Amino acid sequence: MSGQSITDRIAAAQHSMTGSAISKAVCKATTHEVSGPKKKHLDYLIHCTNEMNVSIPQLADTLFERTANSSWVVVFKALITTHHLMMYGNERFIQYLASRNTLFNLHNFLDKGALQGYDMSTFIRRYSRYLNEKAMSYRLVAVDFTKMKRGVDGVMRTMTTEKLIKTLPIIQNQLDALLDFQANPNELTNGVINSAFMLLFKDSIRLFAAYNEGVINLLEKYFDMKKNQCKDALDIYKKFLCRMTKLSEFLKVAEEVGIDQGDIPDLSQAPSSLLEALEQHLASLEGRKTKELNADTRASTLSNAVSSLSSTGMSFSRMDEKEKQQALEEEQARLQALKDQRLKEIGMQTPPSASPNSQRIGIAHNNHHITHTPELFTSALSTNKYLVPNLNSDLFDLQPAFIPAVQSSPSISTANSAWGDLQFGGTPAKKPEMHWNQPGEKKLTGGQNWQNKTMSTTQWNPTPVAAQPMPVQHMPPAPMAFPMTTPQVPVYGMVPPQMGQMGGVPLMAPQPMMYNQPVLRPTNPFAPMPGAQMQFM
Repeated sequence: MSGQSITDRIAAAQHSMTGSAISKAVCKATTHEVSGPKKKHLDYLIHCTNEMNVSIPQLADTLFERTANSSWVVVFKALITTHHLMMYGNERFIQYLASRNTLFNLHNFLDKGALQGYDMSTFIRRYSRYLNEKAMSYRLVAVDFTKMKRGVDGVMRTMTTEKLIKTLPIIQNQLDALLDFQANPNELTNGVINSAFMLLFKDSIRLFAAYNEGVINLLEKYFDMKKNQCKDALDIYKKFLCRMTKLSEFLKVAEEVGIDQGDIPDLSQAPSSLLEALEQHLASLEGRKTKELNADTRASTLSNAVSSLSSTGMSFSRMDEKEKQQALEEEQARLQALKDQRLKEIGMQTPPSASPNSQRIGIAHNNHHITHTPELFTSALSTNKYLVPNLNSDLFDLQPAFIPAVQSSPSISTANSAWGDLQFGGTPAKKPEMHWNQPGEKKLTGGQNWQNKTMSTTQWNPTPVAAQPMPVQHMPPAPMAFPMTTPQVPVYGMVPPQMGQMGGVPLMAPQPMMYNQPVLRPTNPFAPMPGAQMQFM
């Protein structure tokens, strides 16, 4: 059986249609293809565990659903993917697995329909037991032994005697479950079980390194312990020696299947004289007659044992450093590939004729254009030029013979509202953007035969008043000298009501005006009003 099956393709298509990227990645990583999960799918799932908006329970449940498949390939790859995420994913993934009451219930799994179903089903049952034990260890001590800090100031070397005696048996149980995988070189015949064995090999190195440091700390404290503590510590040390022998056999298998010998650490056992010294000390505490070594001999024996175990720990540390360096090189290569791809995309998007100098000039030209364009006009004004606005606009149709002169200044930085700075009924505010000149003074629109035109729809009989603004807020409106439907005085920037309609629909709601007293209508409707201040509600 090779390649993805029709079922795999259909499942991936369904997840693509539903938009579940996580489910699709899990499906791709656990196909029926007899090979290990692909790195790109595993890397994506690792990235998902680091994203806060990703549901870890959903990811874990998706993996558990894949273990319910009848094919040993799918189930085995689902276990491998879970183990990979426990090792390299965010810690909240293993935290969630440790919080569950049950994980993998595969102690009765058996695939009878495949060629290698019987043999691989045995390793699936053993592998799932180890993953369950790994999660259980995290639940008991709230730490992953394969990731804890090591060294002289590490977790196991600085642990107290009471905690040490409770923690070391937990490591022993997890290591027992790992070594029970018991795969021979002739059984590692496909990419699926080889991927699982490689992960177990890495876990065994790190797990035994923590185990080794805990035993070193235990031996250093042994001769200062109480009788019950010494009894427990001696039992732990004897089991440690047995597991060291099993681990050496496991590492031989790793060497035979092609793992580089430089990646396999050297296991140095403590001298047998140490075990005798420990037993004699316990016998003396229990009151049994025995020949106990003197203090100098005991200290020398202990020093030699600690030195041998420390050399083993240094060998594990070199393994970790080598793996970290390899991971760093892979990450740098990946980043370099992404960088080259991005530069290639940028080179394809940039036109050949667009040089950096021309781009800077274009940006500067755009900025100059924006700076010299006030928002009061719909088109850009040239610097230090008098422009004639469009006389076909609705506003200037009221006075067809009137042509305003507009002066713009290049010092405009922001286009403020004309209503905020231009004062009606007095001298215009000091605004350098524009100045209005009365057309009657410059004779720009008709010469000597020009006559004033008034609006025939409104009769104005105002009387002059002082230019004093009337506060509108918190006061009742002043009496109106004429109905609210009276046409308003057209001012630049305000659309007259009768001209602001198109097809019977008003384009701008009429703005209410308030006058303190009736005012005189000026001769030119566009000239500043001598006395009244316009207020807007």
